[in-house]
Amino acid sequence: MNHRQLFLQHVAQTSPAPLALEIEKAEGCRLWDVHGKSYIDLIAGISVCNVGHRHPEVIRAIQKQLDHYLHVMVYGELVQSPQVQYATLLTRHLPDTLNCVYFTNSGSEAIEGAMKLAKKVTGRGEIIAFQNSYHGSTHGALSIIGDEYWRNAYRPLLPGIQHAVYNSFEDLSWITTKTACVVAETIQAEAGVNLPQQEWLAALRNRCNETGALLILDENQCGFGRNGSLWAFQQYNLVPDVLVLGKALGGGMPLGGFVANKQFMDAFTDNPVLGHITTFGGHPVCCAAGSAAMTVLLEEQLIDQVSSKEQLFLSLLQHPKIKAIRSRGLMMAVELEDAATLQHVIQRCIENGVFVDWFLFAPHCIRIAPPLNISEEEIREACAVILRVLDQLN
Repeated sequence: MNHRQLFLQHVAQTSPAPLALEIEKAEGCRLWDVHGKSYIDLIAGISVCNVGHRHPEVIRAIQKQLDHYLHVMVYGELVQSPQVQYATLLTRHLPDTLNCVYFTNSGSEAIEGAMKLAKKVTGRGEIIAFQNSYHGSTHGALSIIGDEYWRNAYRPLLPGIQHAVYNSFEDLSWITTKTACVVAETIQAEAGVNLPQQEWLAALRNRCNETGALLILDENQCGFGRNGSLWAFQQYNLVPDVLVLGKALGGGMPLGGFVANKQFMDAFTDNPVLGHITTFGGHPVCCAAGSAAMTVLLEEQLIDQVSSKEQLFLSLLQHPKIKAIRSRGLMMAVELEDAATLQHVIQRCIENGVFVDWFLFAPHCIRIAPPLNISEEEIREACAVILRVLDQLN
């Protein structure tokens, strides 16, 4: 049996028809399969590889840490320099109240920890989330994602969850003195890049202040420069009580985390002790990789290039088959007629060497979220393929 057959037989599948590309190498903004075919990567592992695949500084940091130690003890018991250095780097680039990091294995786990923290700090049990939001696939995270199609098969889920309408001022009244937290994506990614109104986010922050509910912002997909600022919330002149991070946090390695005020985080140390624990969260190799990737992001000034690259995409992607484009930086949703058309376009783009994808709650939209260091030449090449595929539609 070849690798593809073994993959289908022995690796758990999550869809009836996986892409099943057999990738042999990834570098920069390109992937290569076992046949040597090259693909321009326009999704970056779903907003993971913000500084590209296998950036030399990230590889160097991983190799250096391998010479010291791998796993040594469960999270939080020993002083591990990669964790300390990365937490320090992160908090130096965050508001003063976001000064303590809890590292996890993934963004989903970070959401779980943030929800627990809110319940522990407030002593409350109710949570407000939003329709068409995505926060992960673990049981608690699944309870707050905003689409019944994805939740229904796994009920009963967590009690005390309400799903309000994103950007609805009226629904802010749902937040009361019984609410432990409100969990929102700063920019809704899987909804097809649904942007918040500035005034609505301000009102949400004010309502949380009035009721004592914690505001948790999920920047798993929109953090680390993807929207044109280091953190998306900076564009809206507010600060969350808890910031949830993942995906690009690890520079290509598995890593998640949530950030809050140390006064809040200390709630995990007592009643009960070990109030939140993880074996592999904040793995030293992952933290070393993530710290190196964030340093690259800042030193190579990749965020400063995001706006011009966004505008280049927008100027090139002009076609009668494109109904609309929603974007904020290098997170873009290119809307087509329907989901069937989109799936055909995705397949034809891949056949022509451009790797694109779709959105969970917007299955008629092309996902474009490339590494931030994609070149103008690669943008032009990728857009030419997309336009050619659209030209060939009936």
